[in-house]
Amino acid sequence: MSAPVFNSKLCAICKGRKLLCGRPTCPILERFRVARTVEQRLNKRHLFGSSPPSIFVGEYGYPKVRIGPLVPPIEGNTSHLDSPMKWEDKTIRDILYYRSLLVMGETKADVHVRRSGRILGEVQELAMSIKPVDSEVLLKRKPVLKVLPSEFAPPIGPKAELLDFELTENPKIPRRTDYVVSDELKAEAAIMRLYNWGFDEYYIIRLLSAGLLGLDKRLVPTRWSITAVQDTIGKNLRREILHNPEINDYEVYFYRFMGNRYAVLLMPEPYAFELLEVWLKGSLFGASEPSVIHDYEDFRGRKEYVKETAGAYHAARLSVLEALRARRRQARAVVFREVTPEYYAPVGVWQIRLGVKKAMGNLIGRFETLNEALDAIKRRLEHPFEKYLARSYILGSLARQKTLDEWLGKNLYRLGGEKPGG
Repeated sequence: MSAPVFNSKLCAICKGRKLLCGRPTCPILERFRVARTVEQRLNKRHLFGSSPPSIFVGEYGYPKVRIGPLVPPIEGNTSHLDSPMKWEDKTIRDILYYRSLLVMGETKADVHVRRSGRILGEVQELAMSIKPVDSEVLLKRKPVLKVLPSEFAPPIGPKAELLDFELTENPKIPRRTDYVVSDELKAEAAIMRLYNWGFDEYYIIRLLSAGLLGLDKRLVPTRWSITAVQDTIGKNLRREILHNPEINDYEVYFYRFMGNRYAVLLMPEPYAFELLEVWLKGSLFGASEPSVIHDYEDFRGRKEYVKETAGAYHAARLSVLEALRARRRQARAVVFREVTPEYYAPVGVWQIRLGVKKAMGNLIGRFETLNEALDAIKRRLEHPFEKYLARSYILGSLARQKTLDEWLGKNLYRLGGEKPGG
């Protein structure tokens, strides 16, 4: 499906100078460049600074997981270091720098909150704060920065085993947070209550991760929390918009963000959603012959976990559903995501969430026919468009119904006997 992130033989020949992989910047050297800029500040075991606030919960070893606060060696307003939904004007280098400043003190904890001790209590108080909190961290050794960030969560900075952690000021915790955390609410109800009150999505993710939401409170790995919160909100918004009338025209939206192209097609039909994703040749996970991956749902939603596009699916779907809810309309939606070599280091699914959100605010045009709308999208994408159509469940099924006969008159691809997307 895709090439490994790094090819040891190619990297050994290239040494980051010739860019033989086709990327505009060597992701290994870029991470080291960032590491060098923060090294002197982080070269110590005892740290004092203002956490944005930020925590991380790992997934390996579940139900015994690694958890810890993220604290920079900086005091004051550090909220920009962990505000994914406000990073729309930032570069990949900015994000790597921000995250490299956040030192994670790791400690092991049982996911069942009742079995954990004082340090978890401090971490939970940090998670509930809506303002940076002055914090003190004592580490077993000097922190080490990993070269490779994750594709899913925002990159993790330097890490070391935690000996002690303490908040040195009172965290600013909203009354509504206290109410939701102390009330007997199921996790879904708690998530939706906070979302509808206008709390930042990543704040809700932090509360869920820290084991503060739900009846049976337990720690939830950060990666799982991101998916759980975006999926929960998405399902609730889908149920809401199904009562709304359909849009009137075919609509096309487009936005470029951090080396990704996002095109969104809305059709005047009952709700369904599909994400089509391609990592182009030379991109981080791109193969020499890129293939389209996809996932799909109709008005009933999905009964099984997203197989191919994983967290990107929930992030993209939520941005589309929010836009439809704001208009009090429903539509059949197809999101095209094209990842170019400019996306040289993964920074997390927040950029998909934000990229599609920005796309939904950038209307390219309204069209009377599907053919015109598809033409507008085709002009803005690089991957052969017939390969998107051949893989798409929504557009493939429309072709079967002869809706695209005129547009497909040149026999761009053959419709075989198997189900599209199979």
